[in-house]
Amino acid sequence: MLIETAAYASRWRTVAPAAKALFALAGMMAAWIARGPAMLALLAAVLVLAALLGARVLPRTYLAVAMPPLGFLLLSCLTMLVGPDAQGHWGWNGAMLPAVAHTALRSLALLAALLGLVLTTPLPDLLALLRRLRTPELLLDLMALCYRMLFVLRQAWDEGVTAQGARLGYRGWRHAWRSTGLLAGQMAVQVWQRAAALQMAAEARGYQGTLRFLPAVYPDARRHTVVAALAGASLIALALGDRL
Repeated sequence: MLIETAAYASRWRTVAPAAKALFALAGMMAAWIARGPAMLALLAAVLVLAALLGARVLPRTYLAVAMPPLGFLLLSCLTMLVGPDAQGHWGWNGAMLPAVAHTALRSLALLAALLGLVLTTPLPDLLALLRRLRTPELLLDLMALCYRMLFVLRQAWDEGVTAQGARLGYRGWRHAWRSTGLLAGQMAVQVWQRAAALQMAAEARGYQGTLRFLPAVYPDARRHTVVAALAGASLIALALGDRL
């Protein structure tokens, strides 16, 4: 939900999703083409600044969204630096440090390109773009339902916490742990009931197996696409220059 909130508040909210996807794809291609660590770091910095300065994504929001993948990347890099030596003894393998640094920088650039897209494009716009790209309708419906169920789950959790708090369920550590356990046990039942209600509501509105949304109109879509293509071409040109 933090990602969706940032997407709706982004300065690039009115930019055509195809243009943002084109720029993100170009950034990912540039990250794969580039070889030198300096160029990879430069690409990552440019993509991050594009989201922070160009799209006006709040730094704390960007950092909060990036922390889980960054933690996974850090753990993966540390794992790569530990391995067996010539005698078969496990320990610190400093010889892998250049390869690990290169992998980490490339991953950062790819992550920055992806975050620049998802933090500026709401899910309905992404679904519309994927539908234009002939993505299977079943996959789009699953994405939309999972998206909706996240909000249903959050609402059920917030209501349960409010009700327990009104009954002094979080007065101390012992009561807090007990209340949390009871709430977690009831969440499955509540979400199941709300999902059934959501299904009934969809069928009452003529649901026939495909979820449809009103498409957004972008009058300047062509200009946005041209600007994104030029910016993406610049990133790819930098990456190609690094290989020469």
